[in-house]
Amino acid sequence: QVQLVESGGGLVQAGGSLRLSCAASGRTFSSYAMGWFRQAPGKEREFVAAISWGSNTIYADSVKGQFTISRDYAKNTMYLQMNSLKPEDTAVYYCAAQITTGTPVTRGAYAYWGQGTQVTVAS
Repeated sequence: QVQLVESGGGLVQAGGSLRLSCAASGRTFSSYAMGWFRQAPGKEREFVAAISWGSNTIYADSVKGQFTISRDYAKNTMYLQMNSLKPEDTAVYYCAAQITTGTPVTRGAYAYWGQGTQVTVAS
């Protein structure tokens, strides 16, 4: 079992930056692939980025070059650096974890989820 807690969301002006954090506790953090998903009002939860236990990364096309995912094994924490934010990035952002050697991009591939953190980008 693993517990995930997101933080770092908030209100930011368009063009600004935020860094989200996902603190993991429970089983060995390094055994997990980790991912970020987001859900805007009235929309399905969508994949944003993922990082494998070996730190391989993959991004949704919509955030390539804009967001950076990383993880700190010593702190059991994953990050999402979000730059040049746009109003369409407004959503609740969720972190997720799964024991796997891959880098899953689908919601159903992840067993563990955080409670989400709200990101609002004002125009």
